[in-house]
Parts: sequence; C-alpha cells; structure tokens
Amino acid sequence: MKLLTPDPGLLFWTLVAFLIVFIILGKMAWPAIIKGLKEREEGIADAIATAEKVKAEMATLKNENEAMMAQAREERAVMIKEAKEQTLKMISDAKDKAKSEYDRIVADAQVAINQQKNAALTEVKNQVGSLVIEVSEKILRRELSDKKEQEKYINQLAEVVKLN
Repeated sequence: MKLLTPDPGLLFWTLVAFLIVFIILGKMAWPAIIKGLKEREEGIADAIATAEKVKAEMATLKNENEAMMAQAREERAVMIKEAKEQTLKMISDAKDKAKSEYDRIVADAQVAINQQKNAALTEVKNQVGSLVIEVSEKILRRELSDKKEQEKYINQLAEVVKLN
C-alpha cells in the first residue's frame, strides 16, 4: 500500500513546484494568452461585422440588379413594341405604295385600252367609209335607168358587205 500513498515531502515539493509554475504562468503566460484570445475575439467580431456589411451590400446590389433587370425588361418591351410598330408602318407603307402603283398601272392600262379602242373605231370608220365609197363607185359606174334595179343592186351589195 505504500505505493499508493504518496510521501508528504513529495506532496509538499510537488505543491511548491505547481505553485511556482502557476505563478510564473499567471505573470507571464496568462496575459499573453488572454491578449491573444481577445485579439482573436475582436478579429472574429470584425470578420462577422464585415460579413454582415458585405451581406447588406450584396442585398443592396441584388436589389439594384433586380431593379436594373426590371428596367431592362421594360426597355426591351418598349423596343419590341417600337419594332412591331415600325414593322406595321413599313407594311402599311408598302401596301399603300403597291396600291398606288396598282392604280397607276390600271389607269395606264385603261388609257391604252381607250387608245386602242379609238384606233379600232377609227379603222372601222375608215373601212366603212371605204366600203361606202366603193359601193357608191359601183353604183355610179353602172348606169341604171330603172329605180327598181338600183334598189335591187344596192340590196345585193349590202348582202355582200354583211357577209364579209
């Protein structure tokens, strides 16, 4: 049992050594350790404050970004609307131009038709005049004393002209 119970002298010197080490640590090590812990605590607090500040800045930037995105969407919508309006205007202008060109072509065609019609009528009148002159010439060449024979001859000439 002697092994389990320490000697009072050993106990005394162990206690003295412990107190000396405790006093030396209390004078030299504890202030440095406490100072290091306080600096670390302040560093952590500063890091947390900085993180909170960055988080607040990120939230502000996010809000600004969302506002910019909303503004960009509005501008895009306005640009699309303007592009559609411009497209519709261009289509309308093209239709108007095509209609005016169509009207001009139709008017030119009507003028050409009228000119050709007048030319054809003039030609028909000239032919009728030639036929009348030709018939008159034939009637005059033939000297007929009887009026019935003149009428008969004119009817024959008229039938020949109708057949042509």
